[in-house]
Amino acid sequence: MKLLVFAHVPPPYHGQSSAVQFMLENFGGDRRKSRFRNQPPNRFSIECYHVNARFSKTLEDIGEFRIGKVLLILFYCLQAVWCRFRYGVENFYYVPAPGKPIAIYRDWLVVFLCRPFFRKIIFHWHAAGLAKWLETAVSIRTRSFTYRWMRDADLSIVLSEFNRRDAEKLTPRRIAIVAGGIPDPCPQFKTDILPRRRARVAARKKILSGKTTQVRSDEGTVKVLYLAHCTREKGVFDTVGGVALANEKLVAEKSPLRFRLTLIGAFADDEEEKELRETIQRCGQQQTIECLGFVSAERKTQALADADLFCFPTYYLAENQPGNLIEAMAFGLTIVTTRWRSLPDMLPENYPGLVDPKSPGQIADALVCLATSDFAEPMREMFLRRFTIEQHLANMARAIRSVETPP
Repeated sequence: MKLLVFAHVPPPYHGQSSAVQFMLENFGGDRRKSRFRNQPPNRFSIECYHVNARFSKTLEDIGEFRIGKVLLILFYCLQAVWCRFRYGVENFYYVPAPGKPIAIYRDWLVVFLCRPFFRKIIFHWHAAGLAKWLETAVSIRTRSFTYRWMRDADLSIVLSEFNRRDAEKLTPRRIAIVAGGIPDPCPQFKTDILPRRRARVAARKKILSGKTTQVRSDEGTVKVLYLAHCTREKGVFDTVGGVALANEKLVAEKSPLRFRLTLIGAFADDEEEKELRETIQRCGQQQTIECLGFVSAERKTQALADADLFCFPTYYLAENQPGNLIEAMAFGLTIVTTRWRSLPDMLPENYPGLVDPKSPGQIADALVCLATSDFAEPMREMFLRRFTIEQHLANMARAIRSVETPP
């Protein structure tokens, strides 16, 4: 089966671009490139021909209008049509936009130009919320155009049951639920990470029980990690506020424990970065909050291994099944996150680390509550059961190949 993959790979780095890169790498690479062209068929029997449809070079540029982007759309669509006839590719894979005007206009143009040339159309819904956005936030004209150009796809792939509705809104011929997946970033979990997590939880319990009179600074420090783009909607301000309130609560209770927060992720806006640093100063948390920005893969892995808690109180409009939560689960991290979109469904039933969006007070309470909880094994098991790259690729291949049979 030949598949035209019309989607971009990093940079910029985010869940969607990384997922496309994983798929290309594991489906045998881009057959447009000479080094992959004559490779034997991969185990999934899918040959990918990639159009790297990158419209934004930086986070700041995502969703913004530039006349150059219109020219890029035409250029990428010409590449897709050329691949259709040069390599005989009949199946078109595309990642639709979330509920943003400029992005949805781009989708109209891409589908209008490319759809007539391909036999099968496959949409992969990484973002969530398009159905509600179409119903409540746009004009009838926008809704009508979206239905006209994007309905009746041969297959819509969604990440979870939550965003099935986004696909159903455009009446595809079939829908497949395929959870996201990543390569295991922590294969040494049982031998290295799990014993360390248990030892640190035991030490904190001992400190709070009063059975030890000498508290080492490292044992009395609860390491909290925020790993995502540092934006307000992703919850970075609420994380800072929650940690500050949690430390104030511990001081008032004369507890020997303290929270230390590490922020890792690029800023999408200079003004927001300035405001965040001022907020940290105003809270008096300069000594307990470290802002690292974008870091190397090695540094990120080390931060995930060293952390005790993972805090991600997002309320981002298009949030669906974020890769950072999957990474945190792979490392057995206890998680504090929001009751938002698909996030509760990713975690164990009745999980105590869920908070309402925009609620630093609830974050503080959850951090204090979970500081002595041990969810390392349940989180790791959840990752192994649902979010490994092997399961993801096998389910993706099965879904994509399903378009070869009648719906």
